[in-house]
Amino acid sequence: MEPTISLGAQLYSLVSLFDPFCGPVGVLNLLPESSLLSCGDTGWGDEVARGFFVTITLAVCTLPIGLTIGLFISLAQQTEVRSLRISANIYTTIFRGLPELLTIFMIYFGLQIAVRMAAIYLGYDKGFEINSFVAGTVALSLVFSSYASEVLSSAFKAIPKGQYEAGYALGFRPGKTMRLIILPQLVRIALPGLGNLWMNLIKDTALISVIGLGDTLRWSGVAAKVTKEAFFFYGIACLLFLALAAASSVVFSKIETRVRRSGVSRWARSGSLSRPSRHRPPLRTRGPECGSSVRFCWVSGYWPA
Repeated sequence: MEPTISLGAQLYSLVSLFDPFCGPVGVLNLLPESSLLSCGDTGWGDEVARGFFVTITLAVCTLPIGLTIGLFISLAQQTEVRSLRISANIYTTIFRGLPELLTIFMIYFGLQIAVRMAAIYLGYDKGFEINSFVAGTVALSLVFSSYASEVLSSAFKAIPKGQYEAGYALGFRPGKTMRLIILPQLVRIALPGLGNLWMNLIKDTALISVIGLGDTLRWSGVAAKVTKEAFFFYGIACLLFLALAAASSVVFSKIETRVRRSGVSRWARSGSLSRPSRHRPPLRTRGPECGSSVRFCWVSGYWPA
C-alpha cells in the first residue's frame, strides 16, 4: 500500500517556504546531493520531512477534538442522570480496552462501509472514500478522549464543593461558575496528566501508517526498503520523535509554570478581588463577596478588597 496524499501533505506544500528541513534555508540543503537525506530526486530528505510535518499535523488536529469529547464524557460521568453516567462509563471502557491498532482498523474500514451505505441510501451510486488522515484523526481522538475523560474526572473530584457554592453565593450562573472558578482550577490540576497523554498521542500517530498515511514512520519505512538502509532511516525517525517529545516537555513545563503563577489573576485585574496582606488573618476574610463560604477566597489566594 503506497502512502496516500493526505491533508497534512497538502498543508506541507503550502508552508514549504518555511520548511526547516528542505525549505530555502533548510538544514538538509547543506548536505551533498549524494547523501541519503538530501532534498530532491537524489535523496529522501523531503519525503521524511513531509512525513514529520504530517505527524505533527495529525497530533495537533487530534488534541482539541479529543479534549472536547473527553470533557463532555467527564461531565457525563459526574452527572446524576444514571443513563448518561452509564453511557460514559461504557464509552471509556470500550476505547481504553481495545488496542489502538484495532481501533484504527475498525474506524478506517467501518467508516468506509458506513459512508458507502449512507451514500447508497441517499441515492449516490459512486459513494465516498474516507481519507486515511481523517480516519486516523477520528480513531486517535476517540482513544485520547477516553483517557482524557478519566484525567478530567479525577481533576473534577479534586475540586472542593465549596468552590461551586462560592460561585452560587456570588450570584453566578452554573456556566459562569464553571468558566471563571472551576475551569481554571481544573486546568491546573489536570495539566500534568494531559501532558502525559499528549506524549502517548505523539507515539500513537505512528500507528496510522498501517492504513497508508504518509507520516514519519511510513516514509522512513519506504526509504529503508528502497535503499536497504533500515537502521539509518529508522534511526532518523527515532531522533525526530525524540526531538518532538523534548520540545513538548519544554512547552508543557512552561505552561504549567504559567498556570500556577496566574491562578485567578483575572479576578484581580477586574478589581473585584485583591491580594491578601500578610497581616490579615484568614478569619477576617468573610464578606458579601464570599457569600456564605470563604473557601473560594482561601483556595484561590485572593481576598475581598
